[in-house]
Amino acid sequence: MFRFSSLVIAVVAASLVILGASVAYRASAATAGQGSQSQLAVNIADDAFKPPSLVVQAGTRVTWTNADDDPHTVTTDKSLFDSRGLARGDSFSYVFRKPGTYAYYCKVHPFMKGVVIVKGAHS
Repeated sequence: MFRFSSLVIAVVAASLVILGASVAYRASAATAGQGSQSQLAVNIADDAFKPPSLVVQAGTRVTWTNADDDPHTVTTDKSLFDSRGLARGDSFSYVFRKPGTYAYYCKVHPFMKGVVIVKGAHS
């Protein structure tokens, strides 16, 4: 009887280890799939976009955060996006889905310019 219950305990323990590994693998695979959309940050400080240019993969989310006392915008010429006025501490995000070159500027301070260059997802 002792051998049978030891065998049952060993089989149950092995099953739990295998089940746990399977769940961990699925969670890891799901996280890896979500990782295809990365995130980058642009700081708005000293009346400038920092960094002023980014090269990203399609699907990347870029977030601009205003660290200046003055209000700023993040605006494209082609009306793709416009953050409206960002006060100090405010943020604006945009996901770049298509390859291309996206120039942007601040409507309040038109000398402030930046660019995001988007490469294909497998470039």
